[in-house]
Amino acid sequence: MAASRMRGWMLPLAFGVTLLKCLLIPTYHSTDFEVHRNWLAITYSLPVSQWYYEATSEWTLDYPPFFAWFEYLLSFIAQFFDKEMLVVQNLNYASNATVLFQRLSVITMDIVFIYGVIECCKNINRTKEPKEILEKPDFILAVLLLWNFGLLIIDHIHFQYNGFLFGLLLLSIARMFQGRHLESALLFAVLMNFKHIFLYVAPAYGIYLLRSYCFTKNKQDGSIQWRGFSFSRLFALGFIVCSDFLASFGPFVAMGQLPQVLARLFPFKRGLCHAYWAPNFWAVYNAVDKVLSIIAVKLKLLDPDLFSKASMTGGLVQEFQHAVLPSVSPLATLICTLLSIMPAIFHLWLKPRGPRGFLQCLILCALGSFMFGWHVHEKAILIAILPLSLFAVENRKDAGIYLVLVTTGHFSLFPLLFTGPEMPIKISLMLLFTIYSFSALRALFRKQGTLLSWPESIYLNGLIPLQLICEIIYPLTPWQQRFPFVPLLLISVYCSLGTTYAWIRLYISVLQETSTDRKMKAQ
Repeated sequence: MAASRMRGWMLPLAFGVTLLKCLLIPTYHSTDFEVHRNWLAITYSLPVSQWYYEATSEWTLDYPPFFAWFEYLLSFIAQFFDKEMLVVQNLNYASNATVLFQRLSVITMDIVFIYGVIECCKNINRTKEPKEILEKPDFILAVLLLWNFGLLIIDHIHFQYNGFLFGLLLLSIARMFQGRHLESALLFAVLMNFKHIFLYVAPAYGIYLLRSYCFTKNKQDGSIQWRGFSFSRLFALGFIVCSDFLASFGPFVAMGQLPQVLARLFPFKRGLCHAYWAPNFWAVYNAVDKVLSIIAVKLKLLDPDLFSKASMTGGLVQEFQHAVLPSVSPLATLICTLLSIMPAIFHLWLKPRGPRGFLQCLILCALGSFMFGWHVHEKAILIAILPLSLFAVENRKDAGIYLVLVTTGHFSLFPLLFTGPEMPIKISLMLLFTIYSFSALRALFRKQGTLLSWPESIYLNGLIPLQLICEIIYPLTPWQQRFPFVPLLLISVYCSLGTTYAWIRLYISVLQETSTDRKMKAQ
């Protein structure tokens, strides 16, 4: 009965957001549009043996094999819209039919995301559920996920296929909450073979499945009972994961192309940061280096010819050597990332606390990798934001953390849409989603106190003058020509404060939650 009622309001929500996506078809699209058009052409026109070698375009195929096969299947439909888009030599081809097909393909594949949202909503705790539909936790969660501002602008304006990928992630999380561990593992293995960025959260899956699925018995204090280890479960888990990777990479291993495929998947020569700084630790690190280098030049302590004035801030993907601070290597970022997620991993191993503990670790792994990873895309913040939505509707503290993270994380995506016609669209969508998030969660937890402290509120309100300065005031000043990097620097550094704060606060919340549980058991 509850499921049927949920489907009753889920359909209008899904239909409404789909209609909005259709209205965004004529909007600006980034170079990612050409990336995926080129991949359509490569997989359609060339034999499999050449997919990961083709380099006519600079946008070479650099996703795992399952995504390449996905593009291959799409290409058979694409030929009925405009066959010219499938010619490898037609670089930057974007006819009206091509745009229509690629936009519709993203919208259609979002069916997987909608299904993932439905399954996650079924796992929401419905005790003491309010009578009003608009205040039901599962309804609020559905809106937070289906109408997520970041996913809308990245997929349906900027252009990517994140919707169905996050659908697989949400579906995998839902299956974990439902105790269907092997199905969850299969879905996540498939997901990693579509887009390897989800390796960020793989440790949470590995540790939790090993601890809670392969160990069938625990002692009374919750510690491991080693005699309860099930080799048959480990074999089943390993068989599912290995079979998936074998199906994905097997053909390329047989052709002796595995090194070439891996070189495409992990291009360390792209540099520490992406074209636009992700709001993480390295944004602050780069900003400090930039400020110190300018001061050093002014004091004649540094030769101005030794570094580029627009380095790391010109919107380019490139290798870069810091001018004052020590330059950062991929190994250094790996060590920092591992150190940042190890407490969460050890905590999950020692105190798994069921699916909730798994999801907490997943979010912390996503944030840790985002904070310290190599060449992190600013869009990767959604790997933490979307799963955190599940906690935001169940716990007041998590709701407060969510509001800080989602607001700063979404605002940090603004530089992706830099064209004039899209400015009112991104501001309007951001305002609508943010206002709804605050009002809905405040109504949900109105009897439990405020969601944000006054410093948090002041910080988030600071995004308003920051937007005015970066996109309206600063471009009119004479400094725009000499220091074009300032708006990007301000947005990245300011938003990095919010993401760092949310990450630290979530860590503290997880540890305090376990401490509270321990005290309650002692009583």
